[in-house]
Amino acid sequence: MNIKGFLFDLGNVLVDFNHYIAAGKIADLSRYDKDYIFNLFFDSPITEAFEEGRISAQDFFQEVKTTLSLTIGYEEFIKIWNGIFYITDKNKACLNFIKFINQKYPVVMISNINILHYEYINREFDIFGYFDKLILSFEVKSRKPKRGIYFKAEEFLHASAQEIIYADDRSDLVKAAKDIGYNAYIFQDIDNFMKEDLVKKYL
Repeated sequence: MNIKGFLFDLGNVLVDFNHYIAAGKIADLSRYDKDYIFNLFFDSPITEAFEEGRISAQDFFQEVKTTLSLTIGYEEFIKIWNGIFYITDKNKACLNFIKFINQKYPVVMISNINILHYEYINREFDIFGYFDKLILSFEVKSRKPKRGIYFKAEEFLHASAQEIIYADDRSDLVKAAKDIGYNAYIFQDIDNFMKEDLVKKYL
């Protein structure tokens, strides 16, 4: 078996984020507590539809506004919604590794992400230029762990799942990727990732 490319998740790998930051600010403006809002933001049918590009940013805002009985405007909401991201030394080390490994292999980013978060990260952080391809759920209309989004990576790399090394911070998504044949690893930091036997072999 030969490795034909590397695949990296975005959140808590290349840039860190915390939905509780936004949930706490919205909770101050709502009768709902931050845990309820966190679940709505992180993993709900509304967020899934937004991340798969099935509803617009305006539609998403209206759904959230109605669900949480909010009175804030769209621009204020966007500022809160996007204010969850930050860069850490862990992220910088990962980006340095990607720059190094990209001299030998194509590198692809794969992310469950909505258009507002994508545009914000693209504007505020210099990270997307490190990759040969961005596979974004809102563009491909499929979200991890659905098979369709992973297929886009294989298609770009002209590779089978078994020929790709993949890093993601979520254990459930790593398991799903392994189930379809990926060499998938839970990402803690780049030092631990580089210690994986298959990763070491192809450095």
